[in-house]
Amino acid sequence: MNRYFIYLAYNGASFCGWQYQPNGASVQQCIENALSTILRKPISIVGAGRTDAGVHATEMVAHFEVEIPLYNFEYLCLKLNRFLPKDICIHRIIPVAEGAHARFHALSRKYQYHLSLVKDPFRHELHYYYPVPLDFDLMNQACEILFDYNDYTSFSKLHSDAKTNICHLYEAHWKQEGSEWVFTICADRFLRNMVRAVVGTLIEVGRGKLTLEGFRKVIEAKDRGAAGTSVPGQGLYLVEVTYPEDVFIVKKEGK
Repeated sequence: MNRYFIYLAYNGASFCGWQYQPNGASVQQCIENALSTILRKPISIVGAGRTDAGVHATEMVAHFEVEIPLYNFEYLCLKLNRFLPKDICIHRIIPVAEGAHARFHALSRKYQYHLSLVKDPFRHELHYYYPVPLDFDLMNQACEILFDYNDYTSFSKLHSDAKTNICHLYEAHWKQEGSEWVFTICADRFLRNMVRAVVGTLIEVGRGKLTLEGFRKVIEAKDRGAAGTSVPGQGLYLVEVTYPEDVFIVKKEGK
């Protein structure tokens, strides 16, 4: 079998999430239908992760397999983009080594959360409008506290199927971009609902409702009930997934 990584982006506003759901259209379902139609055989894909309803991705990665090798990837991307709804865009398709797994071989995933203090009728599905003054300097100080720990049970969705709540954090900070404040967080793995719970708790710090020491105690409690309310999904984006170089098949010169 020949295995490929497919890199794509999507606006999640119209979808019930990445994964198949009985109550609505999913991103996974749309792409599988498109691939199966164009390649004229049933195709299943496995994503690098699962995004919830309303959550977006500027870079999602998934893998799929076919018996007959594919060659004209640019043309296949063009056909897929013509077939798929306007909410989904295929960026590229890359051959990978046998057994390369979009989820299990990922080294890191990076998310961003977009929060705006200004109402914008054109981006209400693309960011979280929060018209309350926040102390982002203090929120960034709280971000530094996150690096002192690796058990993020307090930010995990209850009754999830995760075998461990240990994550290794590489990046976490807020930065202003125009009229929005963007929270960037990168780790080797994430728990269900983790980013939205972290952002909701950081907002409590920014409003002065939770001290830095209180934020530390939230993490140490290892109790979802101790953390803040999860923010809405429309502000969240998966923006990058990284892999070791040896999962990719590089064409040798002249071949």
